[in-house]
Amino acid sequence: MTVWTAHILSLYPEMFPGPLGESLAGKGLSEKAWNLNVTNIRDFAAGKHRNVDDSPFGGGAGMVMRPDVLGAAIDATVEASKGIERLIYFSPRGRTLDQAFIRELAEGPGAVMICGRFEGVDERVLEARDVEEVSLGDFVMSGGEIAALALLDAVVRLLPGVTGNSLSLEEESFSDGLLEYPHYTRPPVWEDRTVPEVLLSGHHEKIKEWRQRQSEELTKQRRRDLWDLRQSKF
Repeated sequence: MTVWTAHILSLYPEMFPGPLGESLAGKGLSEKAWNLNVTNIRDFAAGKHRNVDDSPFGGGAGMVMRPDVLGAAIDATVEASKGIERLIYFSPRGRTLDQAFIRELAEGPGAVMICGRFEGVDERVLEARDVEEVSLGDFVMSGGEIAALALLDAVVRLLPGVTGNSLSLEEESFSDGLLEYPHYTRPPVWEDRTVPEVLLSGHHEKIKEWRQRQSEELTKQRRRDLWDLRQSKF
C-alpha cells in the first residue's frame, strides 16, 4: 500500500519535522504510517552565492523568489515523488484551509508543499506548474513553514495507524459542519462548578441529544457562517 508522503520545499529544511516529530504524529512517522521528505530550495540555485531571490520588476519593497530556481526544485521533487502531482503553495491570497480540504488531501497519496519566503514567488511558477494556493487565514507570516506544519498536523492525524481511536475523529469539530460539544472529566465538582447532570446519568440517548444541542448552539453563537451554510444544505 502506498504510504501518504509529504514533500516539502523550503529554504529552512531544519524546521522539519519540528513538532511533528513528537506525540502521535512523530510515532506515526517513525513507524512509517506517513513519510516526510524535505528539500532545500537553495540546492537548485546557481552561482557562487546561490541566490534564490531577486528584486521585483516594477519596483517595490522586498525580494521575490526566482522562477528558475523554484521551478527546478519543483520539477526535481515531482519526479522523485513517483506520482505525486498535487502542488500546494502557502499564500495569504489562497483558499482558506478547512476540514473538507484536509480530508480530501488525506485521501490522496500526498502532496508537494512549497514554503515561500520574502515577498513571495514569481507568479509564472504558480501558473506554469498548476500550483494551488492555500491560506491559514487572513494574516501574514514570515514564510510557509509554519503553515506547512499546521496542514501536515491536520492531515496526518487522519491517516490510518496514526490516531488510535477513529471514533474521536468522527465526533470532533467540523466533522458534520458543527463545532464540537463541551467536554468534562473528573472531578465532578471543581471550584464549585459542576458537570451537567445528563453526562452523569448513564443514559446514552439523552447524552447524545444533549451533545447535539450543544454543538448546534455553539455553532450558532460562535460561527454563524457555518450554521447558515449547514442550514442551506437541508
